[in-house]
Amino acid sequence: MGKGDQKSTKGKRVRGSYGKTRPRKSSKTGLLTEERTKDNEEKTSSEEKPKAKRTKNPSHN
Repeated sequence: MGKGDQKSTKGKRVRGSYGKTRPRKSSKTGLLTEERTKDNEEKTSSEEKPKAKRTKNPSHN
């Protein structure tokens, strides 16, 4: 199975075609993405942590 085999995934990648062995990326529904963004906003606002300050390592002088 090589580049010329249209039924294989590699052959489909070479030709740029799609099918059963190389499906296109599925589009996400709007409802799921809206819920995810709301959840992410809640997590980031409630879990804001101050960044740790970087100090020089004395062993690397």
